[in-house]
Amino acid sequence: MVDRQFPKPAELLELMQFKKPELNLKKRRLESALTIEDLARIAKRRTPKAAFDYTEGAAEGELSLARARQAFQDVEFHPSILHDVSTVDTSCQIWGGPSALPFGIAPTGFTRLMQTEGETAGAGAAGAAGIPFTLSTLGTTSIEGVKAANPHGRNWFQLYVMRQKEISYGLVERAAAAGFDTLFFTVDTPVAGARLRDKRNGFSIPPQLTLGTIVNAIPRPWWWYDFLTTPKLEFASLSATGGTVGDLLNAAMDPSIDYDDLAEIRALWPGKLVIKGVQNLEDAKTLVDHGVDGIVLSNHGGRQLDRAPIPFHLLPEVAREVGHHTEVAIDTGIMNGADIIAAYALGTKFTLIGRAYLYGLMAGGRDGVDRTIQILTDQITRTMKLLQVRTLAELGPHHVTQLTRLQPLQREHGAAITS
Repeated sequence: MVDRQFPKPAELLELMQFKKPELNLKKRRLESALTIEDLARIAKRRTPKAAFDYTEGAAEGELSLARARQAFQDVEFHPSILHDVSTVDTSCQIWGGPSALPFGIAPTGFTRLMQTEGETAGAGAAGAAGIPFTLSTLGTTSIEGVKAANPHGRNWFQLYVMRQKEISYGLVERAAAAGFDTLFFTVDTPVAGARLRDKRNGFSIPPQLTLGTIVNAIPRPWWWYDFLTTPKLEFASLSATGGTVGDLLNAAMDPSIDYDDLAEIRALWPGKLVIKGVQNLEDAKTLVDHGVDGIVLSNHGGRQLDRAPIPFHLLPEVAREVGHHTEVAIDTGIMNGADIIAAYALGTKFTLIGRAYLYGLMAGGRDGVDRTIQILTDQITRTMKLLQVRTLAELGPHHVTQLTRLQPLQREHGAAITS
């Protein structure tokens, strides 16, 4: 039997401790986001469908993106015990410089279409967090504008070689003059992937007012207010706009780029040269022979070739074979700090976040990007402590098992074997 009594008034008062309400709506909105997925849901509510789908979507059936995210979920961790993890060190060195965390912000195109602060918010947040920021050739803030937003931090530049190569090479020279220390040469975009969401939404650069966009804008007046009352979108590399993103890419990109272009870029660029978009071991080995400073295993966030290899699955073999010759990084599918720790344990030296950053940007501008970084930082720190490692260098393959859903059929003399 349980003895019961009427509660005393003083005891009730102890229970009735109401939290002071947060009157700042944006701060309250962002504090409610505990995961990157939470930020994505907020971003979807606040952003017109065409702009949100441009960020969220991938190529064709979007299988590459779904598989990449699933690969990170299909991880089993193996923690150690009885190690002092009262403090952990999340910092690392990558491509000749420091980063306070094992991730940086990936290059994203047309960023001010997602939210008007665009790359300025990303660069400022990265600088404050002590991590690198990467500006895209198709960015909507100038090289000099990013430098002004992140004057003391590490800025990187991502290069597409365009049909008018003098434009691309001019950007390389400007980035070097502005003190950017690393150049990403993206090699997986000879033509644009089939981004069907953009076609179905009629998403154009710049966005056009249609009956559909007007209807979609009614519950999101703040986005259109920001878009219409801030400076006109300007692109570092495009002299003309109009049409879908795919139309612009197909008109601008040079499908004939080859190793001669790599040599020319190497001669132009004084800093670290990294090749982004590597998708097999053979190409990784060839690039090492050409003396690159790093490679990024990437399928472009699933936005180019659908059914492309999963970077996280490629990582262990590539890191094992070439990791002692060059620094290997990875992107695509990262939505949690645990994803970053799993990748680091399997051999990456760095990771890049794209959509996760843009979800925060759309959810709350600069404050939203800060929230993205804070969420990932908390997850990284907690995962390290639960694995009982104090530094990233202590992580190794023994900490992670990649669980397999998709297994290739074994082949003998060109015939598939299913047994």
